[in-house]
Amino acid sequence: MTVDVTPTFFHSNQRSDVKTAVLIPCYNEELTIKDVVKDFKNILPNAQIYVYDNNSSDQTITNAEAAGAIVRTEPRQGKGNVIRRMFADIEADFYLLVDGDATYDASAAPDMLTLAQKQRLDMVNGVRVTDRQAAYRYGHVMGNKVLTGLVRFIFGNGSKDILSGYRVFSKRFVKSFPALSSGFEIETEFTVHALKLSMPIGEIETTYIERPQGSVSKLNTYQDGIRILLTILNLLRRERPLLFFSVLAVVLSATGLTLGLPVVYEFMHSGTVPRLPTAVLAMGLEILAALSLCCGQILDSVALDRLENRRLHYLSYPTL
Repeated sequence: MTVDVTPTFFHSNQRSDVKTAVLIPCYNEELTIKDVVKDFKNILPNAQIYVYDNNSSDQTITNAEAAGAIVRTEPRQGKGNVIRRMFADIEADFYLLVDGDATYDASAAPDMLTLAQKQRLDMVNGVRVTDRQAAYRYGHVMGNKVLTGLVRFIFGNGSKDILSGYRVFSKRFVKSFPALSSGFEIETEFTVHALKLSMPIGEIETTYIERPQGSVSKLNTYQDGIRILLTILNLLRRERPLLFFSVLAVVLSATGLTLGLPVVYEFMHSGTVPRLPTAVLAMGLEILAALSLCCGQILDSVALDRLENRRLHYLSYPTL
């Protein structure tokens, strides 16, 4: 179930007894981290602000501590590794994840948290909205649309912005999330995890602005885009193996028929097989197609069993 909401400032109804943790993964964000921590401390005065530094070589740690954040470190490089450590270490009722680059609007946080509390949602996604080309370059917009559309086509309509770094999670989402990726592709895992377990999720549009001058993005457009695409294919293989291996079987079978039918036609007319290697290759492809289909059926049963266990683990954590 997905709830799509435009910000209407619900935070007057936000419960004060709910423990909220703000999670900020950081790598060389000395220019922005102090402002990010201060903004969230002002807008969420009862929340604990955690900054996890990922081998920064600048003054990120010093500036985060000066702003009043709880600072910890994760030596394994990559956003996915940092988030995995955060989810394992920190106990809270709700978790607000945000990047430390000052591109997300802190004033949207109370709305996101209140929506999660009022409707008992396991994830609220901050959908990025901007009219500034410097903030959200055309290539990034198109790449996000393609990858988001691919995930929606394969796994269902769950998010309009799967690559957003601004989200609210419930405790049972966080503690049941496997966190297998090491880099930016972990944001794709968030959406697929929620969709596969049929979690109630929602979205709120939030303003997205460009980085301050002198601050450098850690996202490599092409390299990380390819990694995210490969992650989607790997999730398809792992979560929907019958579909994955059936498509592979169709491709192998169609290639085998394309190569093999002319050989069969010649044999029927002349009684000879003039292209024996082609015939052997076509037969091999058809055998591989049959094996692929069998593997898909077997792995689909395994995936269903894994999904049932993950669902039971998820339900072992009570809702707020």
